[in-house]
Amino acid sequence: MADRPPLPYDFMPEVSTFTVTSEDIAHGEMMSDNHVYNNFGMSGKNISPQLSWTGFPAETRSFAVTCYDPDAPTGSGFWHWFLVDIPASVTSLPRGAGNGGSLAPGAFQLRNDYGTNDFGGAAPPAGDPPHRYVFAVHAVDQEKLGVEPDATPAVGGFNLRFHTIGRGLLVALYGH
Repeated sequence: MADRPPLPYDFMPEVSTFTVTSEDIAHGEMMSDNHVYNNFGMSGKNISPQLSWTGFPAETRSFAVTCYDPDAPTGSGFWHWFLVDIPASVTSLPRGAGNGGSLAPGAFQLRNDYGTNDFGGAAPPAGDPPHRYVFAVHAVDQEKLGVEPDATPAVGGFNLRFHTIGRGLLVALYGH
């Protein structure tokens, strides 16, 4: 994958890493149609995957969860999910949390690149090589990231750049 675009985290300050796991997706493996968008010519179920994380810094005050496709043919990638202000006591999200499921008190979702405040599943163009879907859990050094629900992923990413003290990645694939 050396000829693929870099991940956005390659341009951020180095931070400690921790473990992210899922009952629904696996690192380096193809995602099922459960996590594929249901529009743009796709007919998936558009369900956010279950995620769990361990080994994050003791100084963590909250978490953010993002899903980004660096391989989208946009020139800037594609943000599929941006969930912020997850309390530090929460170390997992159930399947469907990003699609109207129960979020921890105070947590909320920024607009994704589909223009909605929820999880938007994979939808790579037909014939493209499988795209990478980078699910990242960010350990944040403050309880609130300082963004509003109508903020763009770029604004959320800007704030994360200055407040992330640890990060765990799980990179799943999808193509058709």
